[in-house]
Amino acid sequence: MKKDIHPDYNKDATVTCACGNNFTVGSTKKEIRIELCNMCHPFYTGKQKFVDTARRVEKFQEKMGKVQATAAVRKGKKAKKAAKTKKTDESNKKTKKTESK
Repeated sequence: MKKDIHPDYNKDATVTCACGNNFTVGSTKKEIRIELCNMCHPFYTGKQKFVDTARRVEKFQEKMGKVQATAAVRKGKKAKKAAKTKKTDESNKKTKKTESK
């Protein structure tokens, strides 16, 4: 390693979370401030707490609600195809009966 180009390494750097949790890590900074940690992050706590400043989560949920509502009203491709084949089968049976007479 070259001398005098690397920052000083602190073995006991203090990390402070917005929730009040403190712990120590190794870092080039003496003090680090963070917004989320393992004590308050929804993934680790299991709570549905959204950290959303631009209302992105609500917009996404509204959009998905609209999509699900329209999907409930619409027929699926399989249902449409089954109805179409049933209709063509019935018309084919009718034409076969008229041809055989």
